[in-house]
Amino acid sequence: MTGIAPATEPRRRPIDRAAALARAAWRAEVGVWQSLYRWLLRRPRVPRGASAFTYHSPVRTILVIFIVLSAIEIPVIDLIVHDWPWVRIPLLALGIWGVTWMIGLMLGFITRPHAVGPAGIRARSGADLDLDLPWEAVASVEKSRDVRDKAPKIADEPHGRTLALRMQDETNVLVLLERPVTVRLGDQEGEVEAVRLWVDDLEGFMTAVRTHIP
Repeated sequence: MTGIAPATEPRRRPIDRAAALARAAWRAEVGVWQSLYRWLLRRPRVPRGASAFTYHSPVRTILVIFIVLSAIEIPVIDLIVHDWPWVRIPLLALGIWGVTWMIGLMLGFITRPHAVGPAGIRARSGADLDLDLPWEAVASVEKSRDVRDKAPKIADEPHGRTLALRMQDETNVLVLLERPVTVRLGDQEGEVEAVRLWVDDLEGFMTAVRTHIP
């Protein structure tokens, strides 16, 4: 089985790392604007017939605080550099872009919730990841609180190679798979045998799952 980041993977050259970072930044930028677009048009990414479940409550307060502080910062800085247009205009543009970017980041969680429906589970992480887990590939879904500080997204656990979509270092659902599924993180692709994720409404999520898995 191919892993996302095998231990034997050769170190990439600086130019390759820079290119990977540039691609990641571009994907993040596109994701932010797509999230704004979906929110404005009220078009969340929820499959037909599926129930949506949010997962951003652990970070919501932090994001709102950063957005508010950044918005307050714009007129304050503008007042300070008001007499220097060559400084004022770029800083104003940068400030507006920063606030818009953080709003889009939060809307990425809102417009791309986890979903449970007739076809299976869709596990999301904002605009970064959308993983399809069809019911035929799912062995079981269980409550499983797991807290790990600075843990990698993919790690080997007793039940197999596991992808963890953490919120504030925490997950509360464990999906064990009948067969490996392919996941793509950035430029790399590999297979996982289990998925951990965080759901705000744990009981509602498990009830939705039980309608499809007795």
